[in-house]
Amino acid sequence: MAKKAVWHDDYWLLLMEAYLQRPVGVKPLYSKTMVNLSLELHIAPESLQTRMQQIATLKTPRVERIWKTYSTNPKRLARAVRLYRSMNGFGAADEFYAGVEVQETFERDFRPLEQDERFTPVMLILILNLYFQLTPQTMVTQTPEVAQLARKLQLKAQDVVEVLDVYQICDPYLERSEVTFSPLLLPCQQIWQRMSDKEPQDLHALATQLSAYFD
Repeated sequence: MAKKAVWHDDYWLLLMEAYLQRPVGVKPLYSKTMVNLSLELHIAPESLQTRMQQIATLKTPRVERIWKTYSTNPKRLARAVRLYRSMNGFGAADEFYAGVEVQETFERDFRPLEQDERFTPVMLILILNLYFQLTPQTMVTQTPEVAQLARKLQLKAQDVVEVLDVYQICDPYLERSEVTFSPLLLPCQQIWQRMSDKEPQDLHALATQLSAYFD
């Protein structure tokens, strides 16, 4: 089990900078802004969004003080954020943490697959959601839903079809017996197993949230 993330007061500056990005307010859970900050801090988007809601409600005196200091002075906030990032790891965080094993959890979902860098686990989840909306006969490049998702993920329609074909191998109801040597088989199997306990509507809801990353 991953260790609980440690929160530092300086993180409020980075979170407020994200909060004040247009449109101002609490960002969608898996928006690119939220995910990128999560990857930087190694704190799950859910935790950051909870704290961002504290900014929206000025829940604590600490948050209220930071709001009064920076909310009307974006240049001052930008300077403070730049200073923090320059001092993080003495200005060389990558070198400072070189050789240190980082316990990643959610981060892996947003990183390219080792087997095929065209895809991330999040992309495979979105394609799996599409899989359950189609029939095998419609899992082709000409299907509008396939083309639409490919554009959203900045892939070729054939790339999406390739993953859909692998999911057909994973699907026990199809009883496909042919052997595939696709490097995507293992990661698709892993996603299939992760999502196997979800109802279709729950998978669809998750995919809807995750799609915000690609908006």
